[in-house]
Amino acid sequence: MAQRPGVVHLEIGQPDFPTPAHIAAAAARAAEAGKTGYTPNAGLPELREALRVMLREENGVAVTTEQIIVTIGAMGALYASQQSVLEPGDQLLVPDPGYPNYRMAAELCGAEAVPYPLVAADGYQPDLDALAAAVSPRTKAIMVASPSNPTGTVLRRDRLERIVELAERHDLYLISDECYEKIVFDGRHVSPAGLGAGDRCFTVGSFSKSYAMTGWRIGYVACPKPIAPLLVKLQEATVACAPVLSQHAALAALAGPQDCVAGMVGAYRERRDLACDLLERAGLCRYRPEGAFYLLVDLPGRVEDTYAYARRLLRQADVAVAPGETFGAGGQGRVRISLATAPDQLREGLRRLIAFAAVRPAAPIEAQPTSSA
Repeated sequence: MAQRPGVVHLEIGQPDFPTPAHIAAAAARAAEAGKTGYTPNAGLPELREALRVMLREENGVAVTTEQIIVTIGAMGALYASQQSVLEPGDQLLVPDPGYPNYRMAAELCGAEAVPYPLVAADGYQPDLDALAAAVSPRTKAIMVASPSNPTGTVLRRDRLERIVELAERHDLYLISDECYEKIVFDGRHVSPAGLGAGDRCFTVGSFSKSYAMTGWRIGYVACPKPIAPLLVKLQEATVACAPVLSQHAALAALAGPQDCVAGMVGAYRERRDLACDLLERAGLCRYRPEGAFYLLVDLPGRVEDTYAYARRLLRQADVAVAPGETFGAGGQGRVRISLATAPDQLREGLRRLIAFAAVRPAAPIEAQPTSSA
């Protein structure tokens, strides 16, 4: 149904920009030069070194090249990080609302994902008292994300400092999802590993969002030094190595001009402002995302089934959105929209959504859960 003509797509978490030409050209040159074989399990040494320099200069994260493993997308890094520290019966504290794949990966490890709340009235910053209360003898790690999917929240430095202190006090690992670190509109991205948590922190990054390289499937993790050999073995046992041509493309992304990133961030910022202005006037949004390209929209009245609401919105108004409950209980009564669509489509989709929301929701209809990237 979402593929029929006339549907405005506000559900897809994928840049609508092409991969910058100089990045694609680097991969083509590598292919023409015959660089199409395996790489070391941890990735090309020159790419890992470039990542080490970038992490130090931009995020204040001091790691060695040996601590960096290039992965198949950020999801490969997130899953391998969880595999390396979680055992069956362990608990991983995850943000709510938060990216649902955190929970999925924990379940594959035989662990339990325990949610901690993000406070809507506080711009979806974490409730630190609730986070501390969620720690149990079974807790092994805390997942943090900044900027966040689905909220677009950039975690404040003081909040991250307290989370680092909590992890140190309870001897917990931190897994930090920083896939949107370059897409920041307000405030400043802060990495927990740059706050003294380096010996217990996994810093996960990606080229997918910042460089519009989702299909290239290239990410990385900078991990605690004792765990690096295990992560390399996990990579060997599952995927051998990340795609070599994608690694050459990633190296070009880091070494080449960054104005392409600045241009995309500027476009997302304009779309953020457009969306927030329209939704605030309609009473459907009470915060402004500071990064990424997502926004949680408050639904009117008491909407208990956002899957059903999203299906009605698609069926009756030709607008596709992501149901809030996909991201946890904190998404109840909300839907997520993506700003990764052209401004005219974004405006039209929001016009339809606002008009639909002005009508009291009909009786719930049966809906099947869907996942959201």
